[in-house]
Amino acid sequence: MAKLIPVPKLGQSEETVSIVQWHKAEGDEVKKGDVLFEVETDKSVLEVESQFEGTLLKLVLPAGKEVPVMSIAAVIGDPGEEIPPIEQPTAAPAPAPAPAAAPAPAAPKPSAPAAADKVADAPVAAAPQPVAAPVAAPAPAVPQRKAVSPRARKFAGDFLIDLNDVPGSGPGGRVVERDISAYLDANGYHDRKITPAAENLARELGLSLLSLTPTGATGRVTISDVRTAEAEMPKPMSKMRQTIARRLQQSKQTIPHFYATVSVDMTDLIEFRKGLKDKGYTVSINDFVAKAVALSLVEYPEVNSTTDGLTASWNSHVNLGIAVSIESGLVVPVVPDADEMPLDEFHAVARELADKARSGKITPEDMSGGTFTISNMGMLGVESFGAIINPGESAILAVASAMPMAVVNEDREVVARDMMKITLSADHRLVDGAMSAAFVNAVKAKLECVELWEEEIA
Repeated sequence: MAKLIPVPKLGQSEETVSIVQWHKAEGDEVKKGDVLFEVETDKSVLEVESQFEGTLLKLVLPAGKEVPVMSIAAVIGDPGEEIPPIEQPTAAPAPAPAPAAAPAPAAPKPSAPAAADKVADAPVAAAPQPVAAPVAAPAPAVPQRKAVSPRARKFAGDFLIDLNDVPGSGPGGRVVERDISAYLDANGYHDRKITPAAENLARELGLSLLSLTPTGATGRVTISDVRTAEAEMPKPMSKMRQTIARRLQQSKQTIPHFYATVSVDMTDLIEFRKGLKDKGYTVSINDFVAKAVALSLVEYPEVNSTTDGLTASWNSHVNLGIAVSIESGLVVPVVPDADEMPLDEFHAVARELADKARSGKITPEDMSGGTFTISNMGMLGVESFGAIINPGESAILAVASAMPMAVVNEDREVVARDMMKITLSADHRLVDGAMSAAFVNAVKAKLECVELWEEEIA
């Protein structure tokens, strides 16, 4: 019996996904565990494996299309088997608009000019006031197609122009044939030269000749010039990029960011790490930073919490998000209970999650439940930067590069030390300046205390 293969629901909040590419074609043999296709969620690109064996009878959904989860993507069965009817889920209908509320009764007018003052001094025991219905935001205007006469549209079809750029002189601003001629003459259209191949490509892409700049010695627009213009055309961002943009914009617009930066002397810790590496104990500088952060979050639970401006939610676990840059964007795998893990165990878990992220095998579960995030650009030669708080958290730590610098020691001598700046971005509604300073200095103190790490590893 033929099997219908759905697009799986890969996360609690996922309602749609995009099919990136198919690994099988119609007529291919499929075994259990074979990768059928890849889907892009708002967080990662994941492979979908087959749970059945047989022949791929029908590929229902093409690559490059965004579809609701649980849509039927393919049919697997025996060669020649009849394909059963396929019913696809439809998008949930938009909720019906709420009925308009009755107009609120007019507030009674005070009987004397001093009434307001008397009310202000009186105990608050007023009857509940009617709540006005929220005013619905106006629907976005639908882009109007420019009015163009049929003769003008037919005439313009012979030229590479954008009719939206042509001013109209007809009734209501309608573009008529004489407007096309005037526009061509005014912009020197007939003086522009283009090769036949470039013209065909420009027409296919919908590019105006007037928008193309010739770069060759002949002064003619060539295919190379059209390709350059094509590269500059707006292109849709990936689903992941759109989500990153939306979440970061939301964070900067709704969370009042406050920044605190300190310089950490990493000289002794870097030497200590080299000694560990010589003994076969492999950990990274980021592991030390993460562990120092996790221990400091236990000391300052407010930094490990979140607020909506009215209430504060305290997290009893330190679930540490580690930002990982991948080709299509940025993902944040989460190491749960990071404060309770030995350093070597944290290294193994964080390394496994980073490898999964870079190989495209990270799952939504691997990125859920974070309470604090670290963004480390230490390998990129960055002196200092500030990170944007992940919505749902109250702070994020930006870790820059450890660089040799001239510093003044306790004896007021100028010496060379490996200094690293760390910057806390905190939600100022919950974490004030004094607490931000205390937290980053707690992280600094731990990183500069080699004795702490000797006890941690012992």
